[in-house]
Amino acid sequence: MRPSIFAPDFKEAPYWWEAADPAQASPPETPAVPEKTDVAIVGGGYAGLSCALELARRNISCAVFDAEAIGYGASSRNAGMVSGGINVGKGIDITATYGADRAKAMIDEAGQAYGHMEQILEREGIDARYQRFGRFVGAHSRQQFGMLERRAAWLAETSGQSVEVIPEPRQREEIGTDFYRGGIVVNRAGGLHPALYVRGLAEAASRAGARLIGHTRVEAISGAQGRFLLATPRGNVEAREVMIATNGYTGQVTPWIRRRLIPVASFIVATEELPEKVAAELIPKKRVIADTKRILYYFRLSPDGRRLLFGGRARFSQVGAKTSAPILHRFMTTVFPQLAETKLTHAWTGNVAFAFDFMPHLGMNDGMHYAVACNGSGVIMQSWLGHQVALKIAGGTNRASAFDGLGFPTRPLYSGRPWFLPAVGAWYRLRDRVDRWLD
Repeated sequence: MRPSIFAPDFKEAPYWWEAADPAQASPPETPAVPEKTDVAIVGGGYAGLSCALELARRNISCAVFDAEAIGYGASSRNAGMVSGGINVGKGIDITATYGADRAKAMIDEAGQAYGHMEQILEREGIDARYQRFGRFVGAHSRQQFGMLERRAAWLAETSGQSVEVIPEPRQREEIGTDFYRGGIVVNRAGGLHPALYVRGLAEAASRAGARLIGHTRVEAISGAQGRFLLATPRGNVEAREVMIATNGYTGQVTPWIRRRLIPVASFIVATEELPEKVAAELIPKKRVIADTKRILYYFRLSPDGRRLLFGGRARFSQVGAKTSAPILHRFMTTVFPQLAETKLTHAWTGNVAFAFDFMPHLGMNDGMHYAVACNGSGVIMQSWLGHQVALKIAGGTNRASAFDGLGFPTRPLYSGRPWFLPAVGAWYRLRDRVDRWLD
């Protein structure tokens, strides 16, 4: 009988919640729903809180609503990996799609977004255990290594980023495995504790005067810009402006947005504490790691360097974390065979939101602002887009965001329920296998 992969203290909950459980951050009593506010924000994650923070600092009244505790969704569940620009339009040629000038503006803005996050951490005194130690992207095949070489050259030319190409013979300088075929290192990247970050944003927004109202689902939105009415089980609120920041948890209240987002479950596990020598062998420079597979793996050491956190698309349907954990353990030991006997202490899941064009989006529909679709790379970009919406509402920016008003495609008959994901996932897995067979 195969030994259990689960440690005796295994939990189906995010490792991050050990230090910052969103439920425990809530006040003893949920704040009352105000009768009026200048701006009502639906969604209490990075985008909604960043929007609220900037609005409140400008003395614009705002209220953030979330169906769960503030920060309960992907903002406290992701891997805490941050980078500026490398994943904008991942998998598509944004220069061919949008033209050289707008593509450069997007990459430049992604770089500004990274700096903005660092400024927020410093200005608001948020101890999110942030470290800027770079990102290694591993090539799944030699053909994809060539793609990464071209991407590195383009990033360096377009944005001036420091990007280093790591050929296969040097790979173990970066990662303790021969699974990849070389890769690149992006130096403007790092990691933080996502649950501490979202808690810090919430505390900063509250200090500035924003009203944070968790456990209060917005059930309907009526009216128009200048006088919206939001209905909740705890009372209605009138708002001059509405901002939608629900991302991977977007529901029927905003069907136009829901039809343009593909909610995808992502799964992560945390290992038991590793011997210091083993952790140093796995990721010697403590970089955050991702790869080029269509069914990608992403992983890193915990901020204290004592565990491996390993994530990926274990399933393309909603399943419990304990069901997905053995799949991720198998993925993890494929990359790191030396962890075959290592047990798991935590496993969890959360939704990310993809757009059909793989681009982040901010804009307006039916008079409501939105910031959504960061395609699995939302720590920095969702924070930035929420901030940009606040500037737009306040009239405090001289130049529109390069991501504002992009065409936001959907598909015929798509209603927001991604029934096609299992078939797409199977196709992507086959293509990943073929890439290695042809290597």
